[in-house]
Amino acid sequence: MAKVLFVVSGATYLTLKDGTRYATGYWAEEFARPYKAITDAGHEVVVATPGGVTPNVDMMSLRPSMAGGEEGALELEAIIRSAEAMRRPIQLSDARVEDYDAVYLPGGHGPMQDLWVDADAGRLLTAALASGKPLVIVCHAPSALLATRIHGRSPFKGYRVTGFTNEEEAAVGLADKAQWLLEDELKEKIGVEFSRGPIWEPYTVEDRNLFTGQNPHSAAVLAQRLLKELA
Repeated sequence: MAKVLFVVSGATYLTLKDGTRYATGYWAEEFARPYKAITDAGHEVVVATPGGVTPNVDMMSLRPSMAGGEEGALELEAIIRSAEAMRRPIQLSDARVEDYDAVYLPGGHGPMQDLWVDADAGRLLTAALASGKPLVIVCHAPSALLATRIHGRSPFKGYRVTGFTNEEEAAVGLADKAQWLLEDELKEKIGVEFSRGPIWEPYTVEDRNLFTGQNPHSAAVLAQRLLKELA
């Protein structure tokens, strides 16, 4: 049995460029689908958040229109409700890569509020990359790569990645309101090779032990890929 660390945002809002707060958290599908796949396969999941706070689900992600209908929304809600690990997260500062077989980061806009400037997230991702163990990051969670910079330089420079695109941010109505855009920041501040597929379609990129997904629908695909790595 493998042990997988889920690094989850503890944010409940995203501060927009006009100073207002946009209610958010982690995206239900991006936590629930991989969590169920990994635990159903007999593996253990440990959740870590900044300060050990209980993660907050973005309620928009549980709307039937966002969750594949009423049945999909109820299923996601049931998975989250049954996930004991979400109710007793460890502090991110206490997480050590050597204690786990893989690291996974779900998105939602939450990481753009806390993980992108979290020194513990930066330390953990740097260690995970160096360890050779699977490091799986989806949607907005690649914003945590920004926390890996030391004197402006990141070990992820030159890596091929994907993440939530400018076009998708525009489609949800936040491109003009957000303080920064994930796609732009990753290219400009980290120096990654960013690629993308059609909006809202599953799209993943692999580069060495780094696995990234573009959007919520990429999470289930990444979970199956991770299970192959853990087999």
